[in-house]
Amino acid sequence: MFATSPRNLTDRRIRAAVIGTGGIARGAHLPALRALRDEIEIVAAFDIDEEAVRAFCADGGVPRPYTDLDRMLDEQRPDLVTICTPPVFHREQTVAALRSGAWVWCEKPPCPSLAEFDAIEAAERQAAERQAAEASEEGAGGGGPYASIVFQHRFGSGARQVRSLIADRAMGRPLVAHCQTTWYRDTAYYSVPWRGNWAGEGGGPAMGHGIHQMDLLLELLGPWTEVRAMAGRLVHDVETEDVSTALVRFESGALATVVNSVLSPDEVSRIRIDCERATVELTHLYGYTNDDWRITPAPDVDAEELARWRDLGEDVPSSHLAQLRSLVADLRAGRRPRASGADGRTSLELITALYKSAFTDTTVRAGEIGPGDPFHTALHGGAPGWAPPSPVPVTEIPV
Repeated sequence: MFATSPRNLTDRRIRAAVIGTGGIARGAHLPALRALRDEIEIVAAFDIDEEAVRAFCADGGVPRPYTDLDRMLDEQRPDLVTICTPPVFHREQTVAALRSGAWVWCEKPPCPSLAEFDAIEAAERQAAERQAAEASEEGAGGGGPYASIVFQHRFGSGARQVRSLIADRAMGRPLVAHCQTTWYRDTAYYSVPWRGNWAGEGGGPAMGHGIHQMDLLLELLGPWTEVRAMAGRLVHDVETEDVSTALVRFESGALATVVNSVLSPDEVSRIRIDCERATVELTHLYGYTNDDWRITPAPDVDAEELARWRDLGEDVPSSHLAQLRSLVADLRAGRRPRASGADGRTSLELITALYKSAFTDTTVRAGEIGPGDPFHTALHGGAPGWAPPSPVPVTEIPV
């Protein structure tokens, strides 16, 4: 159905389409796309709610509303689609976009399970192979299409500087870390049908809220090796947890505590990393600037060295726009973007291990959850007390 022949992007704007027209599309994706209007032309939007998509297009100056996703992809041939729908739809819509030849930028979480992520990676490989073959026949170049995830906290100037300092061991080895996403959500928040249940949301605050800070922690500290976790339902009448805690060991030897909560009236997002020669701390809520980072030196650090550490460069806030700029550059160059493929999978792997550890009272090691493990297919893993009351039989998702 779809035409997927290579697309020449050297002398024209990128054609973008939006899938899902709710709050995150209006509040984050549309403003970022419009801010890059010299690079991007928004050609269409899709939603199953005709009234909603027509209102979105009218308010945002988007020319063509659709309620049929395949038709939109076929008629408009977008180069890039942004996916702003509930997690349960992410795999299906990402695969459809990839098969049409479009690159994907999907809201977190990328999908509700590692099995679904495997299916996305398989579709990505198939689409890339098909497009590469067609490009060879036509003498064209370029890679992709690729599916990337919205992990905007990686892309601020503060994260870039701190990541470099830790990777270079400028502040010594990282030793102790704390990753905190303590937010507050009331009963009304969970009145939305797809929230608080495994089928719609995939998980609780570890999956839907804390994933951003955990992704940034992994961005700064690198690979993890094992996790030990606990989870509870302390307030809300939901299938998933409303609070979790975890201990994580990293390949570097660093140890971290992770707390994810929707029970905390004093809301904060925080990462603290104690290295041998300095403590780095980031405190914010939904996004940071350079002013939200603090570096406290050990007594033996001289002022000149400390000044170099604290030089975060031009202030680039963490934002959808910052990530989109990077993604557009990758799309034009035909190279794999950050937060895609194996790089995008890391946070979902840690979250899956967190749930397995919490629900089975075991230590989970990196790489142990694969096909055949019940947690590979669903984050509740069929665990007593956590699986849905009337679970649908779990089967692996074909890739």
